[in-house]
Amino acid sequence: MSQLIASPVSRRRFLAASAVAAATLGAPGVVRAQKKEIVVGGAASHKAFMEPNILPLFEKKYDCKVVFEGTKSLVNLEKMVSNRDKPYLSVVMMDDPVMILAVNEKVIDRITPKDVPNVSKLRPAAVHMDAMWVNYQFPWAGVAFNAQKKAGGVASWTELWDPKNKGKVIVPSLQNTEGLTVLFLAAHLETGKPLKEAQYQTDAAFKKLKALKPNLLTIYTQMPQAFNLLEQGEALMIGGALSSYALQRKTQGAPVDLSTPKELGMTMPSGIAKVKGGPQPALTHAFINEMLGAEYQKLLSKVAFAIPTHVDVVAAPGTPDASRVFTPDWANVTKNRKAWVERWDKEMAV
Repeated sequence: MSQLIASPVSRRRFLAASAVAAATLGAPGVVRAQKKEIVVGGAASHKAFMEPNILPLFEKKYDCKVVFEGTKSLVNLEKMVSNRDKPYLSVVMMDDPVMILAVNEKVIDRITPKDVPNVSKLRPAAVHMDAMWVNYQFPWAGVAFNAQKKAGGVASWTELWDPKNKGKVIVPSLQNTEGLTVLFLAAHLETGKPLKEAQYQTDAAFKKLKALKPNLLTIYTQMPQAFNLLEQGEALMIGGALSSYALQRKTQGAPVDLSTPKELGMTMPSGIAKVKGGPQPALTHAFINEMLGAEYQKLLSKVAFAIPTHVDVVAAPGTPDASRVFTPDWANVTKNRKAWVERWDKEMAV
């Protein structure tokens, strides 16, 4: 029969073991001392301005930790749906068409002035479905141009169709949200109707778009490749270019700039919402309120090249006023976009 042989234990080893045991027993106290934390689901591209500029301000003021999970809007929606019984996200920042799907899935909650006072300070176009979600900023799409080869910018969207620009124009595919800008502006130019009416004139839009084909150098789905062609002078203009990308390239020294033509530009979807049943409701309300407040909106206008949605915040220099951009009917987009993309792929191949 084997025997257990006790090994001698030094006083130092005994004290060390006792310290470990005490730390283990005291773990609940350590947990209680940890900072509160919220998880925000946002766009991967937004990390570039959220993590260095916005999150540190909030964490310092509220003595908490914000985890920013950057991914696609549909992925954030799937996270909410699959975890609806025990959500771990507190806030989501997603494209407006996906917000509509989130409302249908009942995974986001209404934002009220009682919980988020700054919601009362937003422009009407930034509040959707009785504040089920709101826009914390308006990036916009206009016409990017090569500043060395096209001095003076782009005064009108009709320049994309000008025969002198044959083979020098780039537009986004309708698979890209910014591609909707070209679709709606084409409908406006073809019908002469205001954009709020023209956005529903799909046949007129495609008629005008097909007339653009001789001028197209390419249609992109990947933005960096399109801007490489613009910066190299292979293209003169990109119709439907995003402010967040075009103006960032400008600040990095690229020979590009962005115009908002006389027929207007289009706002891009940048929504924020409260996850239904999400953790830390007080911090959740505070985060959304700060994102809608004047301090953060002024900062976002500078670092994200976006139009403020707070009525009292003046846009940063070079940013168009909110009256210079058009906000589409995102519910209509959600309903019809698949059919539009299929038609685009058939009729717009170059």
